[in-house]
Amino acid sequence: MSIKIQRSASAAPGRSEPMSVPTSHFVNGNPLQPPFPAHLEQIVLGLGCFWGAERIFWETPGVFSTATGYAGGSTPNASYQEVCSGLTGHAEVVLVVFDPNKCSLEKVLQLFWESHDPTQGMRQGNDVGTQYRSAIYTTSEEQLMAARSSLRSYQDALDDADFGSITTEIEPLAHFYYAEDYHQQYLAKNTGGYCSIDGTGVSCPQGLTTT
Repeated sequence: MSIKIQRSASAAPGRSEPMSVPTSHFVNGNPLQPPFPAHLEQIVLGLGCFWGAERIFWETPGVFSTATGYAGGSTPNASYQEVCSGLTGHAEVVLVVFDPNKCSLEKVLQLFWESHDPTQGMRQGNDVGTQYRSAIYTTSEEQLMAARSSLRSYQDALDDADFGSITTEIEPLAHFYYAEDYHQQYLAKNTGGYCSIDGTGVSCPQGLTTT
């Protein structure tokens, strides 16, 4: 069962101006912000600390661009410090912009499930807090249906391996707010940087159902 965030009346107010980020991706040089080419799809994923999560996807063939940010909460253009305070409701997330003809939605979701432990609730490993929760924020009805269906398929695989229930939050994307400049492609700029990403070791079923 997914965990729902309770929106606090004392939520951090945030700011009206978005974070200033580079125009191009540090690794592949593609645009970091829209507009993106019309044939590409976008999805926003939370797998815990966004540094390692972003690297997984920029290394994936068919992914055009990635960016770290915040989503799922109520504070506009939150800072990292505000998100870590727990007063924004946001999760640390990665915007994944991909070419569905080269990297299918099925592949993106498979990487998502296999790259972290979606049963841990408000944590990933030693990283504890609401910002580290597992989340999928979709940009189309097709993506929403596919994400829910893939959850059911992966839950069956986790059940067989004696894991608990998936707690991943799956919702249509309301807003994606870019994280600060220094968080973008962090592990490419800081090759010895911290990365806590670690999966369960349970593979997604072959032919993962996403419809």
